[in-house]
Amino acid sequence: MTIYLDNHSTTRLDPRVLEAMLPWLTDHYGNAGSMTHEPGREARAAVDAARETLAAAIGASAREIVFTSGATESNNLAILGLAARAPADRRHIVTVVSEHHAVLDPVEHLERTGFTVTRLPVEPATGRVAPDAIAAALRPETCLVTVMLANNEIGTIHDIPAIAARVHAAGAVLHVDCAQALGRMPVSVDALGADLASFSAHKFHGPKGVGFLYVRRRERAIRLDPLVFGGGQERGMRSGTLDVPGIVGMAEAARLAVASLGDEPARLRSLRDRLWAHLQAGIPGIALNGPPLTDPAARLVNNLNVRISGVDGQSLLAALSTEGLALSSGSACSSESPRPSHVLLAIGLSEDEARASLRFGLSRFTTEIEIDEAARLIAAGVARLHAL
Repeated sequence: MTIYLDNHSTTRLDPRVLEAMLPWLTDHYGNAGSMTHEPGREARAAVDAARETLAAAIGASAREIVFTSGATESNNLAILGLAARAPADRRHIVTVVSEHHAVLDPVEHLERTGFTVTRLPVEPATGRVAPDAIAAALRPETCLVTVMLANNEIGTIHDIPAIAARVHAAGAVLHVDCAQALGRMPVSVDALGADLASFSAHKFHGPKGVGFLYVRRRERAIRLDPLVFGGGQERGMRSGTLDVPGIVGMAEAARLAVASLGDEPARLRSLRDRLWAHLQAGIPGIALNGPPLTDPAARLVNNLNVRISGVDGQSLLAALSTEGLALSSGSACSSESPRPSHVLLAIGLSEDEARASLRFGLSRFTTEIEIDEAARLIAAGVARLHAL
């Protein structure tokens, strides 16, 4: 049996989501762009209903939802699409050093094409960026600020509403990567003050390969240039045949995620704290990475990131994998890189400390039995490595 605690990387497809998708993978296979016959109109109706559901999940309107292949594409469309429309006197971007590479890499690409970029440091230990630090970095030529809502490695929750107030006062646009947040905390684009926001279905028990970008169409309406050209789907912002089964599944996953917010965060927090208590009891010298667990507003409820003195994280992960425990040491998108986590380095860890770290991500399918067994396996694995 596998104990899966890598839910920041991806989540298990909820069986209820699969059930919602199946008709659109089998009997109802029409193209949502083919409006001249009933199968196409059925598909379009399903897409329209999904768009309404997703909009309701984040407090948006349906016309503000643009379907993509996931948060990476959404981030790229937001950043590059906005930059393509930036006037010559507004070619400055502000971001944070601990962002996902799906933000850092397109920003770096723009820097090579002539944009100037300010990459802000984060507070040691907590990984938060101060809103006043954002304000100090803003210039008359700033066109975009991009800051994630919740960090995918150490769970840090940034104060996006306070950041948004400062960004908008300077006349700039705010993009927020919300990939890790939906289903783990309330997400309202109006409460956040986001102009653009990225989401990925597989982070909240939906299918892989589908996501969406929120693009504000009301006050402060945003216009983007497309990255993909062709049939003009998604109001010209993202051409290509729509993935109807994926979109239907994503909408059902979002509906379930929002419906679970009444009790699921407290359950996840309890499991996360139980795991931390077991690890502290069984592993001498273990330390927490990131914000304190006692502040629910500072850290995702399902996140735990720890470092274990004198242990190579990759060696421990390899040993634990043979016993059916699925963990990671950082972002799945960076797992093939030999470099230590840029997020852990950003909060002041040494390279050795970063390499001695493990990331845990819990989900709605995580149980107390799994938590207890995972802690036992990790403590035993650490003891074996120390003995060597």
